[in-house]
Amino acid sequence: MLVVEMMSTGDEVLHGQIVDTNAAWLADLFFQQGLPLSTRTTVGDDLDSLVSTLLQRSLYADVLIVNGGLGPTSDDLSALAAATAAGVTLVEHPEWIARMESYFADRGRPMSDANRKQAMLPSNAEMVDNPVGTACGFSLVINDCLMFFTPGVPSEFKVMVKDQILPRLRERYTLPQPPLCLRLTTFGRTESGLAQQFDALPLPEGCVMGYRSSAPIIELKLTGPAEHREDMEAAWQLVKQGVADNLMFEGTEGLPATIARRLKDRGLTLALSERFSAGLLNWALSSANAPLCGGEVVHNVEQSGLEALLAKAKSFADARGALIGLAVGEYENGELSVALHTPTGAFAQRVRYMPRNHSVKVQQEVSVTLALDMLSRWLLGQSAFGNHEWLEKQETISR
Repeated sequence: MLVVEMMSTGDEVLHGQIVDTNAAWLADLFFQQGLPLSTRTTVGDDLDSLVSTLLQRSLYADVLIVNGGLGPTSDDLSALAAATAAGVTLVEHPEWIARMESYFADRGRPMSDANRKQAMLPSNAEMVDNPVGTACGFSLVINDCLMFFTPGVPSEFKVMVKDQILPRLRERYTLPQPPLCLRLTTFGRTESGLAQQFDALPLPEGCVMGYRSSAPIIELKLTGPAEHREDMEAAWQLVKQGVADNLMFEGTEGLPATIARRLKDRGLTLALSERFSAGLLNWALSSANAPLCGGEVVHNVEQSGLEALLAKAKSFADARGALIGLAVGEYENGELSVALHTPTGAFAQRVRYMPRNHSVKVQQEVSVTLALDMLSRWLLGQSAFGNHEWLEKQETISR
């Protein structure tokens, strides 16, 4: 099995001053290509640490993707570290000097002398083209480990990985078939409850059940070799039956996008009135291009109770010419209220939100997810009210 690793560089990454989105993106992309990362390492802007880490990882990895440290400043040390680890010198590449001069000329700017540093590569390195920036990528081999050095700018990094590095890997190695990953997302369940339910489920050889909790949802993933697809899908049916009506959606489309598609398919329009969610519901559905007729954020509440909230959902929908009205009320004394007015019925519920350690942001996300869950259930012809382990029903209206 090909051992693939990633090494991120930079003090700002090591110290958490920026989030390493490149690492997450590469891990996901390579996983989909059948090249799951074995290890991810982060090293600061220190030459000795960079060199020692390169040498150490070269003894374990077949392929190492090194990200960052190819800029024009003194703390960009990846090229020097690579040359030192390989026992060679840095040499200037005139062809990359010309590329950089053209890059700056196209933008009406002179090239700084500092940029010449970006054309200094290890003498035994092969250039890896960067068509969208000035940092020249390169590759070399140390201890039979093929290393690719890439810039930290995400837009440059992603282009180089897709257009330069993956083709080289496919040419050099026989890549395995990408694994199969079946996903679904639940609402209203706990991670421990799901684990207790499914950890004993017999799985095909080489398959793993995983859980990813991101309040207020939990994603279940069944991952394994693609050749076991038939057996995996049989096991997956048992998972879906076990999750039952706590299943929000399958795959990675997301609930707002799923709802937007179903609304459009049925020619339905929606108006939103929000109090506690403060516009987050509108943002989620707008981002998914849902057919919205309007949205409002209510700051002053003159009336309380589910009947008043249901009347608000209907009146705002009627005022905006929408067929459906969805309203999120206040969060008071640990309780959330949501109301849904539809062409075939009206539904409202007040639930007690039991977790105490969540931030206001998470509590708002719970209110949004509860509202989306109600709407999704109605669109699927199910009861608008789900059964939840940590949302306790206090009052419901259905007519």
